[in-house]
Amino acid sequence: MRQVEDVRSKMLYDYETVIRLDELNELKVKYLGKKGLITELNSQIKNLDKEEKKAFGQAVNELRGLFLEKYEKLKKRLEEDKIREQLEGEKIDVTLPATKIRRGSKHPMSLAIEEIEDLFVSMGYDVVSGPELESDEYCFERLNLPKGHPARDMQDSFYITPDYLLRTQTSSVQARYMMERQGKTPIRIIVPGKTYRREDDATHAPQFSQIEGLVVDKKENHVSLADLKGTLEVFARHMLGSNLDLRFRPSYFPFTEPSYEVDVTCFKCHGKGCNLCKDTGWIEVFAAGMVHPNVLRMNGYDPEVWGGFAFGPGWDRITMFRYGIPDIRLMYQNDIRFLQEFDRKDGE
Repeated sequence: MRQVEDVRSKMLYDYETVIRLDELNELKVKYLGKKGLITELNSQIKNLDKEEKKAFGQAVNELRGLFLEKYEKLKKRLEEDKIREQLEGEKIDVTLPATKIRRGSKHPMSLAIEEIEDLFVSMGYDVVSGPELESDEYCFERLNLPKGHPARDMQDSFYITPDYLLRTQTSSVQARYMMERQGKTPIRIIVPGKTYRREDDATHAPQFSQIEGLVVDKKENHVSLADLKGTLEVFARHMLGSNLDLRFRPSYFPFTEPSYEVDVTCFKCHGKGCNLCKDTGWIEVFAAGMVHPNVLRMNGYDPEVWGGFAFGPGWDRITMFRYGIPDIRLMYQNDIRFLQEFDRKDGE
């Protein structure tokens, strides 16, 4: 109880010295933060005898209540003083002409990802994230790409140290999330985020964005290629047009088996052939496939029990297709004239 009185006396003294809001916030951390004086008193309750706990706990609670009461009163007074000081120091000449404020708008990529996230959340997916500075282990090795694997040459990477790089794919979060779940629970996630490769032209940028999708469930629940196809059809038709068809082409990715490149009907010519689709009638949008057993095994899931699928559309490319943006670099120039176009387009 002597400790409670000591803290009480110190608190009352400290309150007398506070004259600014930042000092008040520091005082709150000092007493109620993780290592605050009142917090430390509260942590001592569990070490007391049963007879002492009630009286000591009541005293600590009263001290906490007193602190918060004085905090709110002083905060209100200091805020009022600050507003009063600002009003006195800022003189406005109401006869001057008003300054026209240019109205901003959401970036087209923000518009696209909000819609994509809403769609997948409605389908039962969680939206998760991971670090952009990634270890070689999670970016490659746990995705069935050991050191020296030739498929690494497909991803021209920005290495910071021999063991760390700017992630080349959001697939690294697959490994991290599976490791967190320790092979015990089903997974249904999407991972929107920035990725980095040494590419720079009208349809590629050194920094670009992907949306990784991952579904893992027990094999008895029959997660199959049909589920993958149905998911991608819903996504493509929602974002790019209701009349699109999907085409699956066999491909190779180290972390899926079987693997597919997924094309959609060209939304400009509707499959007839044009300059956008290079007269093929199809545009490549997705990489997808069934999760490779090695990836499951290396990240804590028994491939004899669990299975699933993964997919990875380019978030930038989806945005370009949705809004008819001809050059990916336009989305990174932050030109307000360009950004203002998309309020009107979404309203049409």
